[in-house]
Amino acid sequence: MDESQGRELAGSRIVVVGGGVIGTLHAYSALARGATVVHLERDPTPQGATVRNFGLVWVSGRAPGRELELALRARELWRGIGSDVASVGFRANGSLTLATRPDEMEVMTCVAARADSPRRGFELLDQDEVRRRNPALQGTFLGGLYCALDAAVESRRALGALRDAMGSTKRYDYLAGREIVGMGDSEVIDHLGARHRGDQVFLCLGATVSGFGAELFEGELLRTVRLQMAETEPFGSVLTTSVANGDSLRYYPAYQEFVDRLEAQDERAAHYAVQLLCQQRLHGGLTIGDTHESDESDHFETRDEPLSLIAAMAQQLIGDAMPRIERRWSGTYHQLIDPGPDDVYFRKRVANGVTAITGVGGRGMTLAPAIAEESFR
Repeated sequence: MDESQGRELAGSRIVVVGGGVIGTLHAYSALARGATVVHLERDPTPQGATVRNFGLVWVSGRAPGRELELALRARELWRGIGSDVASVGFRANGSLTLATRPDEMEVMTCVAARADSPRRGFELLDQDEVRRRNPALQGTFLGGLYCALDAAVESRRALGALRDAMGSTKRYDYLAGREIVGMGDSEVIDHLGARHRGDQVFLCLGATVSGFGAELFEGELLRTVRLQMAETEPFGSVLTTSVANGDSLRYYPAYQEFVDRLEAQDERAAHYAVQLLCQQRLHGGLTIGDTHESDESDHFETRDEPLSLIAAMAQQLIGDAMPRIERRWSGTYHQLIDPGPDDVYFRKRVANGVTAITGVGGRGMTLAPAIAEESFR
């Protein structure tokens, strides 16, 4: 791994709790700065939102201001990580957000004309230009908004690839199956009674918290959001970009100043807060989703209706070659409630030398390298 970022943490011991992308990139960033890292994860392997998502590094949808600046920096860092650790599957494939109605095309036209459009790599395309950019799209649409800076990694492989790379430094100790039950100044205590001390401790627990973790965030302005997704059999063509549909304009803050120009969303799709995102995995299958429902404590099942809507949206854009769904799943993430313009995620000092980080929302994969960098400034 590249240690050219500097060795300002040489001789330091960093403890990271949480094996998702936020925790893993904290460990990676600390090692690149010369630290020794102890990395704790509750499950045998990470099973939270990081491995249940698209692996998208999504610059296009970020809000102007601090969120966009973090995303642009993270995109640069991901490029370097992908170069150093090829097996994370980083690819600068760009994205196409497709309009199927005139009102969606109008919003995309306004976005493409905005002053920050060149920084995001935006380009407005008509139907023929979309098909030249991504020939696999043989469905029905009017045109689309291309983003050159959007990228992807392999969400199921990336964390393991990064752990392997970190292990090669001989300064990284990964301890799976360790539930954190308490903390003190500059230390955490796991369920086996072991105390893990460090010059700095970072709690990157994600949304699936109980016991100590639930107590830690009780009363904070966080909500839990539920996503539903699916993966298809291998697709017979190459999807050269990531793909989104026009409903994405409703759910990403980059487009909020123009959202009142959109017609009402389909009532069923609005009920589940559905948008289409579609990313082809390296093995050929398509990952499709997702929803933005508020999680309910008794809502353990995965409903068929939202995934049926998502599959229909994908087929509308891809056409008859859309492959059959092979598997489906759900997940949750923490999101800030009523954040200010500079409140992109939750960061709080919870004890001397101990910092909790969560509430990144659906932006964890995109922003993780830049959030970790902020922790070591």
